[in-house]
Amino acid sequence: MLDRKTALLRNNVVTDGSGDRALVFAHGFGCDQNMWRLVEPSFRPQFTTVRFDHVGAGKSDLSAFNPDKYASLAGYAEDIVEIGNELGLQDAIFVGHSVSAMIGVLASLRAPGMFGKLVLVGPSPRYINDGEYVGGFTAGDVDDLLGSLAENHMGWSNAMAPAIMGNADRPELGEELTASFCRTDPDIARQFARTTFTSDNRADLLLVAVPTLILQCQDDIIAAEKVGRFVHDNIAGSKFVMLDASGHCPNLSAPAEVIREIRAFV
Repeated sequence: MLDRKTALLRNNVVTDGSGDRALVFAHGFGCDQNMWRLVEPSFRPQFTTVRFDHVGAGKSDLSAFNPDKYASLAGYAEDIVEIGNELGLQDAIFVGHSVSAMIGVLASLRAPGMFGKLVLVGPSPRYINDGEYVGGFTAGDVDDLLGSLAENHMGWSNAMAPAIMGNADRPELGEELTASFCRTDPDIARQFARTTFTSDNRADLLLVAVPTLILQCQDDIIAAEKVGRFVHDNIAGSKFVMLDASGHCPNLSAPAEVIREIRAFV
């Protein structure tokens, strides 16, 4: 029998708010649940909010990191389903940023009924170009990225985080993301990066059967508009919103806009 506290402790689950329906907020690569601090509190009056750290991030149980389990996004989706089961989630709303968008898709397919709506912020089902599909990176680009991360985690973080964040006129945003990247265990970061950037979840999009909102940013070097529109085209009945926000992290750079669009959708 599943120990009721296992997933909640392992993933440092935090619940707040009130309401019969839950909003589950999931963070992206190199981040933790703190990245939702400017968005999540706005939903507490109407919803029970759920935040957590993926294993290897934030205050999760680092000893629970299993390289075999987390070699694919399915391992992270399994954790979300365990969290949902322990909390008794039904018809919840999943809000996933970056790689967690596809993790949420997988979780929704693994546990039908657990999530009644999906909000995908800066999603990408595949980062590597493949024939006519443009993910934004060549296989060589990804090899170089992973090699650089392996050689110099701190240097990679200092170079990449500001570029990922964008909004060069607000350097404090890039500095926050850099600090978050640098706090991540280097070995786990390398594994999660490989899992993220070599994933391919395009076929899974066709199986999504719940209302889905796609939030796309301007000038996103990780998940460009073409990628977001591909997700929209392959999830039946989904809604695509191009935000005024730029960069890859609107939950930090433009929280009011993210709140507005989620609220209108839920």
